[in-house]
Amino acid sequence: MSAKRVTSQDVADLAGVSRTTVSLVLNDVQDIKISPATKQKVVEAAQELGYVPDAAAQALASRRAQIVGLILTRQPHQIASDAFIPQILDGLLDVMHQYDMRLIIDIVEPEHQSEAYLQLVRAKRIDGILLSGPRLGDHALKSLEDDGFPTVLIGQLPDVNFCSVDIDNRAAAGMAVAHLVNLGHQRIACITNAPKTYTAPVDRLAGYRLALEDAGIAYRPELVRFGNFTLESGYEQMANLLASGEPFTAAFVASDTVAMGAKSAILEKGLRIPDDIALVGFDDLPIAKFAEPPLTTVHLPVIELARQASAMLINILKGGSQACRHILLDTHLVIRRSCGATHNR
Repeated sequence: MSAKRVTSQDVADLAGVSRTTVSLVLNDVQDIKISPATKQKVVEAAQELGYVPDAAAQALASRRAQIVGLILTRQPHQIASDAFIPQILDGLLDVMHQYDMRLIIDIVEPEHQSEAYLQLVRAKRIDGILLSGPRLGDHALKSLEDDGFPTVLIGQLPDVNFCSVDIDNRAAAGMAVAHLVNLGHQRIACITNAPKTYTAPVDRLAGYRLALEDAGIAYRPELVRFGNFTLESGYEQMANLLASGEPFTAAFVASDTVAMGAKSAILEKGLRIPDDIALVGFDDLPIAKFAEPPLTTVHLPVIELARQASAMLINILKGGSQACRHILLDTHLVIRRSCGATHNR
Protein backbone atom coordinates (compact mmCIF):
# COMPACT_ATOMS: atom_id res chain seq x y z
CA MET A 1 0.00 0.00 0.00
CA SER A 2 1.40 3.42 -0.92
CA ALA A 3 2.13 5.96 1.79
CA LYS A 4 -0.36 8.77 2.38
CA ARG A 5 0.55 11.89 0.43
CA VAL A 6 1.69 14.81 2.57
CA THR A 7 -0.57 17.85 2.14
CA SER A 8 -0.23 21.55 2.83
CA GLN A 9 -2.61 21.02 5.79
CA ASP A 10 -0.07 18.62 7.31
CA VAL A 11 2.59 21.29 6.99
CA ALA A 12 0.26 23.88 8.51
CA ASP A 13 -0.52 21.61 11.49
CA LEU A 14 3.16 20.92 12.19
CA ALA A 15 4.17 24.59 11.85
CA GLY A 16 1.17 25.81 13.86
CA VAL A 17 -0.05 28.17 11.13
CA SER A 18 -2.94 28.34 8.71
CA ARG A 19 -3.00 26.56 5.39
CA THR A 20 -3.15 29.97 3.69
CA THR A 21 0.10 30.97 5.37
CA VAL A 22 1.75 27.78 4.11
CA SER A 23 0.61 28.55 0.57
CA LEU A 24 1.84 32.15 0.71
CA VAL A 25 5.24 31.17 2.09
CA LEU A 26 5.94 28.19 -0.18
CA ASN A 27 4.79 30.03 -3.29
CA ASP A 28 7.05 32.96 -2.34
CA VAL A 29 4.23 35.47 -2.67
CA GLN A 30 5.71 38.95 -2.26
CA ASP A 31 4.44 41.93 -0.25
CA ILE A 32 2.83 39.89 2.54
CA LYS A 33 3.24 40.54 6.26
CA ILE A 34 4.57 37.24 7.55
CA SER A 35 7.46 37.34 10.01
CA PRO A 36 10.80 35.72 9.10
CA ALA A 37 10.39 33.36 12.09
CA THR A 38 7.02 32.13 10.80
CA LYS A 39 8.40 31.68 7.30
CA GLN A 40 11.26 29.64 8.73
CA LYS A 41 8.85 27.40 10.67
CA VAL A 42 6.85 26.71 7.50
CA VAL A 43 9.96 25.88 5.46
CA GLU A 44 11.33 23.58 8.17
CA ALA A 45 7.99 21.80 8.54
CA ALA A 46 7.77 21.25 4.79
CA GLN A 47 11.30 19.87 4.72
CA GLU A 48 10.69 17.59 7.68
CA LEU A 49 7.55 16.13 6.13
CA GLY A 50 9.02 15.95 2.63
CA TYR A 51 6.18 18.04 1.28
CA VAL A 52 6.17 18.54 -2.52
CA PRO A 53 3.73 21.27 -3.67
CA ASP A 54 1.28 20.28 -6.37
CA ALA A 55 2.30 21.95 -9.64
CA ALA A 56 -1.26 22.90 -10.59
CA ALA A 57 -1.88 24.43 -7.18
CA GLN A 58 1.37 26.38 -7.40
CA ALA A 59 0.38 27.76 -10.76
CA LEU A 60 -3.01 28.87 -9.40
CA ALA A 61 -1.49 30.46 -6.32
CA SER A 62 1.19 32.33 -8.20
CA ARG A 63 -0.90 32.90 -11.33
CA ARG A 64 2.02 31.46 -13.27
CA ALA A 65 2.38 28.25 -15.22
CA GLN A 66 6.13 27.91 -14.47
CA ILE A 67 6.52 27.23 -18.19
CA VAL A 68 8.47 29.10 -20.84
CA GLY A 69 7.77 28.63 -24.54
CA LEU A 70 10.60 28.30 -27.06
CA ILE A 71 9.32 29.27 -30.49
CA LEU A 72 11.25 28.13 -33.55
CA THR A 73 10.15 29.81 -36.77
CA ARG A 74 10.91 27.00 -39.20
CA GLN A 75 9.23 24.53 -41.48
CA PRO A 76 8.97 21.15 -39.69
CA HIS A 77 11.31 19.41 -42.15
CA GLN A 78 14.03 21.99 -41.41
CA ILE A 79 14.19 21.10 -37.71
CA ALA A 80 15.52 17.56 -38.16
CA SER A 81 18.70 18.63 -39.95
CA ASP A 82 19.35 21.81 -37.97
CA ALA A 83 22.17 20.81 -35.59
CA PHE A 84 21.97 24.29 -34.04
CA ILE A 85 18.80 23.41 -32.12
CA PRO A 86 20.14 20.73 -29.71
CA GLN A 87 22.73 23.22 -28.48
CA ILE A 88 20.03 25.84 -27.93
CA LEU A 89 18.08 23.33 -25.84
CA ASP A 90 21.21 22.43 -23.87
CA GLY A 91 21.73 26.05 -22.83
CA LEU A 92 18.07 26.76 -22.10
CA LEU A 93 17.45 23.68 -19.98
CA ASP A 94 20.62 24.31 -18.00
CA VAL A 95 19.08 27.54 -16.70
CA MET A 96 15.44 26.45 -16.59
CA HIS A 97 16.16 23.52 -14.29
CA GLN A 98 17.87 25.83 -11.81
CA TYR A 99 14.61 27.73 -11.39
CA ASP A 100 12.22 24.75 -11.55
CA MET A 101 10.86 26.06 -14.83
CA ARG A 102 9.69 23.85 -17.66
CA LEU A 103 10.17 24.39 -21.37
CA ILE A 104 7.74 23.70 -24.16
CA ILE A 105 8.74 23.93 -27.81
CA ASP A 106 6.49 25.18 -30.57
CA ILE A 107 7.60 24.88 -34.19
CA VAL A 108 5.85 27.69 -35.99
CA GLU A 109 5.59 27.69 -39.75
CA PRO A 110 6.13 31.26 -40.98
CA GLU A 111 2.70 31.53 -42.61
CA HIS A 112 0.99 30.63 -39.30
CA GLN A 113 3.20 32.47 -36.84
CA SER A 114 0.74 35.23 -35.88
CA GLU A 115 -1.91 32.78 -34.74
CA ALA A 116 0.58 30.54 -32.93
CA TYR A 117 1.99 33.29 -30.71
CA LEU A 118 -1.38 34.65 -29.75
CA GLN A 119 -2.89 31.21 -29.05
CA LEU A 120 -0.07 30.42 -26.63
CA VAL A 121 -0.45 33.71 -24.81
CA ARG A 122 -4.24 33.80 -24.66
CA ALA A 123 -4.46 30.22 -23.42
CA LYS A 124 -2.14 31.25 -20.54
CA ARG A 125 -0.13 28.09 -21.12
CA ILE A 126 3.20 29.93 -20.76
CA ASP A 127 4.67 32.74 -18.70
CA GLY A 128 7.06 34.02 -21.34
CA ILE A 129 8.46 33.46 -24.81
CA LEU A 130 11.95 32.82 -26.13
CA LEU A 131 11.96 33.36 -29.88
CA SER A 132 14.82 31.82 -31.87
CA GLY A 133 15.27 32.95 -35.45
CA PRO A 134 13.24 36.17 -35.56
CA ARG A 135 11.88 37.11 -38.99
CA LEU A 136 11.64 40.52 -40.61
CA GLY A 137 8.07 41.70 -41.00
CA ASP A 138 6.77 39.54 -38.14
CA HIS A 139 3.68 41.58 -37.28
CA ALA A 140 2.62 39.18 -34.51
CA LEU A 141 5.49 40.40 -32.37
CA LYS A 142 3.94 43.85 -32.32
CA SER A 143 0.89 42.35 -30.59
CA LEU A 144 3.11 40.75 -27.93
CA GLU A 145 4.90 44.06 -27.46
CA ASP A 146 1.64 45.98 -27.11
CA ASP A 147 0.42 43.46 -24.52
CA GLY A 148 3.71 43.71 -22.59
CA PHE A 149 4.08 39.93 -22.73
CA PRO A 150 7.53 38.82 -21.47
CA THR A 151 9.53 38.00 -24.60
CA VAL A 152 13.26 37.64 -25.29
CA LEU A 153 14.78 37.21 -28.74
CA ILE A 154 17.67 34.89 -29.54
CA GLY A 155 18.70 37.11 -32.41
CA GLN A 156 17.73 40.70 -33.14
CA LEU A 157 14.96 42.61 -34.88
CA PRO A 158 14.75 46.30 -35.69
CA ASP A 159 11.74 48.28 -34.53
CA VAL A 160 10.62 46.01 -31.68
CA ASN A 161 11.31 46.77 -28.05
CA PHE A 162 12.25 43.30 -26.80
CA CYS A 163 15.35 42.24 -24.92
CA SER A 164 17.71 40.19 -27.06
CA VAL A 165 20.88 38.12 -27.04
CA ASP A 166 22.87 37.78 -30.24
CA ILE A 167 26.26 38.13 -31.92
CA ASP A 168 27.46 40.76 -34.35
CA ASN A 169 26.62 38.76 -37.48
CA ARG A 170 28.07 41.35 -39.84
CA ALA A 171 31.42 41.47 -38.09
CA ALA A 172 31.59 37.67 -37.75
CA ALA A 173 30.88 37.09 -41.44
CA GLY A 174 33.33 39.82 -42.39
CA MET A 175 36.02 38.12 -40.31
CA ALA A 176 35.49 34.83 -42.18
CA VAL A 177 35.58 36.46 -45.63
CA ALA A 178 38.61 38.62 -44.75
CA HIS A 179 40.46 35.41 -43.85
CA LEU A 180 39.78 34.02 -47.33
CA VAL A 181 40.92 37.30 -48.88
CA ASN A 182 44.13 37.14 -46.86
CA LEU A 183 44.73 33.65 -48.25
CA GLY A 184 44.73 35.19 -51.73
CA HIS A 185 41.17 34.57 -52.91
CA GLN A 186 39.53 37.21 -55.12
CA ARG A 187 36.40 35.40 -56.31
CA ILE A 188 34.55 34.23 -53.22
CA ALA A 189 31.05 32.78 -53.43
CA CYS A 190 28.50 33.04 -50.61
CA ILE A 191 25.62 30.79 -49.58
CA THR A 192 23.54 32.17 -46.71
CA ASN A 193 22.19 30.10 -43.84
CA ALA A 194 18.55 30.99 -44.50
CA PRO A 195 16.24 33.07 -46.72
CA LYS A 196 16.47 36.84 -46.48
CA THR A 197 13.21 37.06 -44.54
CA TYR A 198 15.34 36.24 -41.46
CA THR A 199 17.64 38.79 -39.88
CA ALA A 200 20.82 36.69 -39.49
CA PRO A 201 21.33 35.88 -43.20
CA VAL A 202 20.75 39.51 -44.14
CA ASP A 203 23.44 40.63 -41.69
CA ARG A 204 25.87 37.85 -42.67
CA LEU A 205 25.47 38.69 -46.34
CA ALA A 206 26.11 42.36 -45.50
CA GLY A 207 29.30 41.34 -43.65
CA TYR A 208 30.43 39.30 -46.67
CA ARG A 209 29.83 42.24 -48.96
CA LEU A 210 31.61 44.76 -46.74
CA ALA A 211 34.66 42.51 -46.37
CA LEU A 212 34.97 42.29 -50.15
CA GLU A 213 34.58 46.04 -50.56
CA ASP A 214 37.15 46.71 -47.82
CA ALA A 215 39.59 44.58 -49.81
CA GLY A 216 38.82 46.41 -53.05
CA ILE A 217 37.02 43.39 -54.52
CA ALA A 218 33.82 43.99 -56.48
CA TYR A 219 30.66 42.45 -55.06
CA ARG A 220 29.21 39.99 -57.58
CA PRO A 221 25.55 39.08 -56.92
CA GLU A 222 25.90 36.19 -59.37
CA LEU A 223 28.11 34.46 -56.77
CA VAL A 224 25.46 34.67 -54.01
CA ARG A 225 22.83 32.06 -53.20
CA PHE A 226 20.37 31.68 -50.30
CA GLY A 227 20.33 28.51 -48.20
CA ASN A 228 17.40 27.32 -46.13
CA PHE A 229 18.81 25.82 -42.89
CA THR A 230 19.25 22.33 -44.37
CA LEU A 231 21.94 20.09 -45.86
CA GLU A 232 19.81 19.76 -48.97
CA SER A 233 19.69 23.52 -49.52
CA GLY A 234 23.48 23.72 -49.25
CA TYR A 235 23.88 20.94 -51.79
CA GLU A 236 21.37 22.46 -54.21
CA GLN A 237 22.74 25.99 -54.02
CA MET A 238 26.37 24.90 -54.42
CA ALA A 239 25.42 22.66 -57.35
CA ASN A 240 23.67 25.66 -58.87
CA LEU A 241 26.75 27.83 -58.40
CA LEU A 242 29.03 25.22 -59.96
CA ALA A 243 26.65 24.78 -62.92
CA SER A 244 26.42 28.53 -63.49
CA GLY A 245 29.88 28.71 -65.04
CA GLU A 246 30.84 31.63 -62.80
CA PRO A 247 34.39 30.95 -61.61
CA PHE A 248 35.22 31.09 -57.89
CA THR A 249 38.03 29.69 -55.77
CA ALA A 250 36.45 29.94 -52.30
CA ALA A 251 33.04 29.89 -50.67
CA PHE A 252 31.73 31.38 -47.45
CA VAL A 253 28.71 29.34 -46.34
CA ALA A 254 26.95 31.01 -43.42
CA SER A 255 25.95 27.78 -41.62
CA ASP A 256 27.93 24.60 -40.95
CA THR A 257 24.87 22.49 -41.72
CA VAL A 258 24.40 24.20 -45.09
CA ALA A 259 28.18 24.00 -45.65
CA MET A 260 28.13 20.21 -45.27
CA GLY A 261 25.59 20.00 -48.08
CA ALA A 262 27.69 22.38 -50.17
CA LYS A 263 30.76 20.24 -49.53
CA SER A 264 28.98 17.18 -50.95
CA ALA A 265 28.16 19.06 -54.17
CA ILE A 266 31.80 20.15 -54.54
CA LEU A 267 33.15 16.63 -54.07
CA GLU A 268 30.51 15.12 -56.34
CA LYS A 269 31.76 17.40 -59.10
CA GLY A 270 35.23 15.88 -58.71
CA LEU A 271 36.68 19.01 -57.11
CA ARG A 272 38.93 19.05 -54.07
CA ILE A 273 38.66 21.04 -50.83
CA PRO A 274 40.62 23.27 -50.36
CA ASP A 275 42.79 22.79 -53.48
CA ASP A 276 40.06 23.73 -55.95
CA ILE A 277 37.59 25.47 -53.66
CA ALA A 278 38.37 26.70 -50.14
CA LEU A 279 35.42 26.45 -47.77
CA VAL A 280 34.52 28.38 -44.61
CA GLY A 281 31.39 27.76 -42.55
CA PHE A 282 29.62 29.42 -39.62
CA ASP A 283 28.50 28.07 -36.20
CA ASP A 284 31.36 25.68 -35.24
CA LEU A 285 29.01 22.76 -34.76
CA PRO A 286 30.66 19.63 -33.29
CA ILE A 287 30.60 17.93 -36.71
CA ALA A 288 32.81 20.68 -38.22
CA LYS A 289 35.91 19.46 -36.41
CA PHE A 290 35.43 15.89 -37.63
CA ALA A 291 34.62 16.60 -41.27
CA GLU A 292 37.19 15.67 -43.89
CA PRO A 293 38.82 18.03 -44.35
CA PRO A 294 37.99 19.67 -41.00
CA LEU A 295 35.88 22.77 -41.57
CA THR A 296 37.15 26.28 -40.90
CA THR A 297 34.24 28.10 -39.29
CA VAL A 298 33.08 31.01 -37.15
CA HIS A 299 32.58 29.87 -33.56
CA LEU A 300 29.08 30.81 -32.47
CA PRO A 301 28.60 30.54 -28.67
CA VAL A 302 25.21 28.86 -29.07
CA ILE A 303 24.90 27.40 -25.57
CA GLU A 304 25.86 30.69 -23.96
CA LEU A 305 23.39 32.56 -26.18
CA ALA A 306 20.64 30.29 -24.88
CA ARG A 307 21.76 30.58 -21.26
CA GLN A 308 21.87 34.37 -21.38
CA ALA A 309 18.47 34.59 -23.09
CA SER A 310 16.75 32.27 -20.61
CA ALA A 311 18.35 34.03 -17.62
CA MET A 312 17.17 37.36 -19.03
CA LEU A 313 13.61 36.09 -19.41
CA ILE A 314 13.52 34.58 -15.92
CA ASN A 315 14.77 37.89 -14.50
CA ILE A 316 11.84 39.63 -16.19
CA LEU A 317 9.37 37.04 -14.87
CA LYS A 318 10.67 37.45 -11.34
CA GLY A 319 10.10 41.18 -11.43
CA GLY A 320 13.62 42.26 -12.29
CA SER A 321 14.53 45.34 -14.28
CA GLN A 322 12.14 45.98 -17.15
CA ALA A 323 14.75 48.04 -19.03
CA CYS A 324 15.32 46.54 -22.46
CA ARG A 325 18.79 45.00 -22.79
CA HIS A 326 20.65 43.89 -25.90
CA ILE A 327 23.61 41.60 -25.32
CA LEU A 328 26.15 40.80 -28.03
CA LEU A 329 28.45 37.84 -27.40
CA ASP A 330 31.92 37.47 -28.90
CA THR A 331 32.78 35.20 -31.82
CA HIS A 332 36.09 34.00 -33.25
CA LEU A 333 37.34 32.15 -36.30
CA VAL A 334 38.39 28.52 -35.86
CA ILE A 335 40.93 27.80 -38.61
CA ARG A 336 41.06 24.26 -39.96
CA ARG A 337 42.14 22.67 -43.24
CA SER A 338 39.08 23.33 -45.39
CA CYS A 339 40.23 26.91 -46.10
CA GLY A 340 43.74 25.88 -47.13
CA ALA A 341 45.50 27.23 -44.07
CA THR A 342 47.94 25.01 -42.19
CA HIS A 343 46.08 25.12 -38.88
CA ASN A 344 44.12 22.04 -37.88
CA ARG A 345 42.17 22.32 -34.64
